[in-house]
Amino acid sequence: MGNPFADFTPTEKRNIMIYMAGIMLYKFGLEAFTGSITLLATDLFKKQSTMTNLGILQGLNQAFQCVGSIAIAPLIRRFPTRSVLSASIFFFGLLSAIIIIIDVSTGGKVPENGVKRYGQWDSIILFPIYSIIGICHGMVELIRRVIPRDIVGGDVVKLKRMDAIVHVFYEVAGTSGAFFSTFLVLKLGSAIAPAMTPFLFVLAAVAWSFVGILGSDHENRKNLETLEESSLIRQIGHGFAHFGQSVVLGIKIVFSSRKFIWLIPGYSIPLFTHRYLESQLSPAFSKYVLGEPAYSQIMVGGSNFGELLGALFVLFFAKTVKTPIPWLRLDALGLLIIWILPYAYPDPAKALSYAWTLAAIWIPVSFGWAAGDVSLAAYIQSALSKMENPNDKVSPLGAVMAFLYSFYIVLYASLGPILGKVIDHYYNNNNKDIHPALFRVGGIMYSVVCVVLLLATFIPKGSFALNPDLIDDTQIEDEEEEYRRQQALQHDEIKEIKTHNEVKA
Repeated sequence: MGNPFADFTPTEKRNIMIYMAGIMLYKFGLEAFTGSITLLATDLFKKQSTMTNLGILQGLNQAFQCVGSIAIAPLIRRFPTRSVLSASIFFFGLLSAIIIIIDVSTGGKVPENGVKRYGQWDSIILFPIYSIIGICHGMVELIRRVIPRDIVGGDVVKLKRMDAIVHVFYEVAGTSGAFFSTFLVLKLGSAIAPAMTPFLFVLAAVAWSFVGILGSDHENRKNLETLEESSLIRQIGHGFAHFGQSVVLGIKIVFSSRKFIWLIPGYSIPLFTHRYLESQLSPAFSKYVLGEPAYSQIMVGGSNFGELLGALFVLFFAKTVKTPIPWLRLDALGLLIIWILPYAYPDPAKALSYAWTLAAIWIPVSFGWAAGDVSLAAYIQSALSKMENPNDKVSPLGAVMAFLYSFYIVLYASLGPILGKVIDHYYNNNNKDIHPALFRVGGIMYSVVCVVLLLATFIPKGSFALNPDLIDDTQIEDEEEEYRRQQALQHDEIKEIKTHNEVKA
């Protein structure tokens, strides 16, 4: 592959390194925070409805992440993208410290001899705090997908290489952060364990503030001059209205033809099952079967490592596996591995080693999902590229992605509490045995999704081949080759114009 930094200028290299340092600080702190909050919730919520309330808590957080991502558009039109990103992660850090302050100020202390010592406060406080945190989280997640273009410009080759480099280090930080958070929770307790998160987020904010963004000040001044004299709140309102229009257009496109209808079971539903595995099934198994909720972060670490490998395989084998179909089928078959949970009765004395075993088992599960997710995103972009029109108020690509992500949010917000209630019901009515619930929620549900996903992969035209070269007449172009071709065409056009002018003169 050669030197991945070969095409970047010295300034771009500097900015990428600074941005990458910030993204690693962010991801490391995020894994420690989200994992600790999940474990804290399972300890503090009422025993009869622990998983139900956890589903509601995480569903609200996901919904407010969507709100944050919608509200960000007017902000990055008024202010430099790096400033909005730094401010978002800074406030995220401040909010993440609130729970620690509440717990410590009400008597919370570090565990002694394995006995957890939380403060005297009502767990209902988690709902508004974690919801507001979701807004900042959504802002950061959206901006980090936008800012690469501001750092290296519109060169697709540079964008592709920057995304690949950053993604590798992002997942490395996520894997190590998940593993390290297990150690923190065991030593400090779930409430105090994310104490490093505010500091890491503030450091990330400082690092990102030094990113030099190409042309951002000029673009923002230009936007300010062309914007109507209206308040930021009104513009945010326009942002929500625009998002609503995008979702409506996305529904029309997705349900308009066989070419797109399969994206719902191919993209949104697997995203839900992946998040549910990490956020609810793994914590439930760790708490009720392994007897130590902190071990779920070991399992999440294995899942993150699987995501890293999946993304790398798509990058290396893009020319061999040209469509997302083989990866999605691998993802579907990987879901059947979840059947191990209902039949797992590990020795309590070997709970830690079993958690590491599950971490290894989760690697192929997340490998398939990540490979399918990355390759499917490329397919969606290629399939909708011909529909893009600069004069359209709503981008077809943005509309489809807005609908698919909204579908996932609604799915998680609605099914999360319901499935949590199923787990609570079987646990409370089967002598505190969670295995009947895992049989239904972990085994049967994931098997149904496996069948649905496999069937969905046969909907596009030309998808019956084991490794199709083309589906629905959509060729996923190699971005580097396409870019070089476009550059050559532009060069030829310029040369032809010069020749014409010389002859005319």
